[in-house]
Amino acid sequence: MSAAPKPPECVPVADDVRGVLAYNVRLLRVARGWSQERLALECDLDRTYVSAVERSRWNVSLSNIERFARALEIAPWRLLKLPESVSADSAGARRADDE
Repeated sequence: MSAAPKPPECVPVADDVRGVLAYNVRLLRVARGWSQERLALECDLDRTYVSAVERSRWNVSLSNIERFARALEIAPWRLLKLPESVSADSAGARRADDE
């Protein structure tokens, strides 16, 4: 039996869209307790593709973002949204730069 899935360790930087997508896909997958294989099955994608997406190795098509969103039962745009902690940190950094 495989180990329980673990959430992502690193929070993506604000301008890394692939990193944000990878972070959100993994975070939502782990929250459901799903393996990459289970997510791949739900999306009708290959497990190695899911792994590559979670490691920011592929440019993901809009069609596949829709597949991930459907499987994870969320709106597609949410997969591309920065986590709240990153948004707050980025805004704080911008304010400090403006001063």
